[in-house]
Amino acid sequence: MVHGTHNAEHDERNNEILIFINGAFMKRTEAKISVFDSGYLVGDGVWEGVRLHHGRLVFIEDHLDRLWKAARATSIQLPFTKEELIKHILDTVAKNEMVDDVHIRVMITRGIKKTPSQDPRHTLSGPNLVIIAEHKKAVTSTLKEGIKLFTSTIRRGSPDYLDPKLNCHSKLHEVQALIQAIEAGADEALMLDINGFVSTCNATNFFMVTDGEVWTSTDAYCMNGITRSKVIQVCLKNQIPCRQKNFSLYDVYSADEAFVTGTFGGLTPVRRVDGKLIGNFDLVLTQRLQALYYEMITGS
Repeated sequence: MVHGTHNAEHDERNNEILIFINGAFMKRTEAKISVFDSGYLVGDGVWEGVRLHHGRLVFIEDHLDRLWKAARATSIQLPFTKEELIKHILDTVAKNEMVDDVHIRVMITRGIKKTPSQDPRHTLSGPNLVIIAEHKKAVTSTLKEGIKLFTSTIRRGSPDYLDPKLNCHSKLHEVQALIQAIEAGADEALMLDINGFVSTCNATNFFMVTDGEVWTSTDAYCMNGITRSKVIQVCLKNQIPCRQKNFSLYDVYSADEAFVTGTFGGLTPVRRVDGKLIGNFDLVLTQRLQALYYEMITGS
């Protein structure tokens, strides 16, 4: 079984889901898009992952704000409003009779090209919109046992060549980092920034706990995580010291606790980093933050 922050319980219902593609619904086995799509050809697209919790799209305003900023930053002209996109998402989950424990991936590419090329002027169509909603419930054993991280030699990019804040389809460097971690016997990769400080993981944001304080990286080389921002808010609201700062693997190895954050898994404990047990895996503050974050979700 795959072990990691996207480890979900098997659900047979996903075999029959309907996928939204540019206004039409298609069966999973029949859902297709052109091989000339810009996302397929050159990774030219942006995306969001959203949770459906008890019939509510969790933090949907934050996700759409990030998506619209990514589209503007990459000059993708969205042919719909935020309200229209929300309707498309709700129509998708309604078609699939989904209410809870659902993860939704919204993907937008620049469109269909007339020839394989990076040049956006070769795009023939408007943006392609795909919405995949799946029944996905995190495996409880992952939350109890935690995950193992391995520090990759592949660094998080500098903002001047591929800003980590951009939630784009170009993820090959993160895939390479994850492959390194898997081959080293870990579950996911911890990635450093260009200065050697801890940045993020390949698909999640990293936090550590030391002497009652929560530390996470600065946002200079960090993924623009919605869950990350919510955990920081939870800390501030509950008078839990939380610092966004530069720190090294020395600090991580000697930490009391560690966890990662993401839309699907929420807060996932980290048991080991590079083979080293973090603290005694005594998750006092991590578990408190998990509970406070869940309260925030239910009230979002």
